[in-house]
Amino acid sequence: MTYRLAQDTNGGPVLVTERLRLRMPTLADILASFRFWSSDRSHQMGGPWTMETLVAETQGLLDQWQKHGFSLFTVTRAGSDDGIGGIGPFFPDTHPEPELGWSLWDAADEGQGLAHEAAAAARDWFFATTGHQTAVSHTDPDNHRSHRLCKRLGAVIDPTAPHPYGNEPTLTFRHHAGGAA
Repeated sequence: MTYRLAQDTNGGPVLVTERLRLRMPTLADILASFRFWSSDRSHQMGGPWTMETLVAETQGLLDQWQKHGFSLFTVTRAGSDDGIGGIGPFFPDTHPEPELGWSLWDAADEGQGLAHEAAAAARDWFFATTGHQTAVSHTDPDNHRSHRLCKRLGAVIDPTAPHPYGNEPTLTFRHHAGGAA
């Protein structure tokens, strides 16, 4: 097990790892995430976004929590409630199947294994609680950091997976429950 399960005051899931806490997002996370989503760092993930787009996307995540019982978590460091990223499974109506995604909002947090720690916990929780046996990660073909993380998580390239991004070049990795390929 890569996490310990707790609950927030509303009964929502909170995943606790060695260094991190993954909780449901709130509208209060928007300002911290806007620094990432409005920057060029987000260009391999569909950004940069305006504040209006970010608010709509955040509301979409909250709606997914209501509809599916899962979506991206806001990641915080242990002992803090300040968001440092958004990581986990999400399933907007535009997607053919759930996707496991991640973003760390400050470049200073990269290279420490935080995305791997959070993504492994979110993946394991997702498979343990939803009944889904697979999920995908759609990546920009040039996003080599995400490719390495997918492989480190045990995902394999799935060239036949449908994706919601039209004609945009996309490299899709498939995650399997239990790590089986």
